[in-house]
Amino acid sequence: MSDAPLGVFDSGVGGLSVLGDLRRALPGEDLLYLADTAHVPYGARPDGEIRDLTARAVSALHARGVKGVVVACNTASAFSLGDLRSRFDMPVIGLVPAVKPAVLSTRSGVVGVLATPGTMRGTLLADVIREFADPAGVQVLKAVSTELVPLVEAGQADSARAREVLREILTPVAQAGADGLVLGCTHYPFLAGSIRAEFGDTFTLLDSGAAVARHTRRVLEERGLLSARTSGGTEGFLVTGDPARAAPVITELLSRALGPANVQNEGEVHRALPRIERIQT
Repeated sequence: MSDAPLGVFDSGVGGLSVLGDLRRALPGEDLLYLADTAHVPYGARPDGEIRDLTARAVSALHARGVKGVVVACNTASAFSLGDLRSRFDMPVIGLVPAVKPAVLSTRSGVVGVLATPGTMRGTLLADVIREFADPAGVQVLKAVSTELVPLVEAGQADSARAREVLREILTPVAQAGADGLVLGCTHYPFLAGSIRAEFGDTFTLLDSGAAVARHTRRVLEERGLLSARTSGGTEGFLVTGDPARAAPVITELLSRALGPANVQNEGEVHRALPRIERIQT
């Protein structure tokens, strides 16, 4: 048993979608979330720079005494997991795009993957397509954007511009008959409302957050690191950029991921502003 916190890392605020799944799977764990907001987005950065930024962030969490780290970033997972596991004597858990459940659930035989340029370049996505989609004869169509992550980071997941970008890049996927859409970036579950506003029920949306949360619980149990607590876990937040700028977006996305906290204001329930600390990695 261990009451040390579990680290959660993303290039920005998108990993809060995974944090929500981790909280539901691990209600007694303290979660320490690090967003590298000074360097987001990672998707268009060179491969070596992605590995370096990820290693620095995980090192910062390790220095804070975490018992393991969930790399809640598809791009960082695509390039860094092997390197991280060789550096740190603690569990390092990454994300795998949810291609397998998309293949198992498709009726049309066509699925889409919405991801960042970095995830598209990495071998992880290609590996799961080769392992699951190709043997089943399922066609995988890729859609990529450099604009969606910054929109979510700016609190504009439901904006007209987000819907416009999604319409541009996903219309060909819909027209090709895709009935499932893999959200291959942790920012993208926060775009679900915009995707449905543009495409209705065309796509079943799939992400890997719940699966990675279940896997994380298994890993902690197997290594004797699970907290003895069954409830009452807390969340702490670290950012490499401006905390004041990050706070409103983190608060809004936390409310989506976790539900609103019991803070009453003029008849409405809101989540209190989280405490956010700025660090250097």
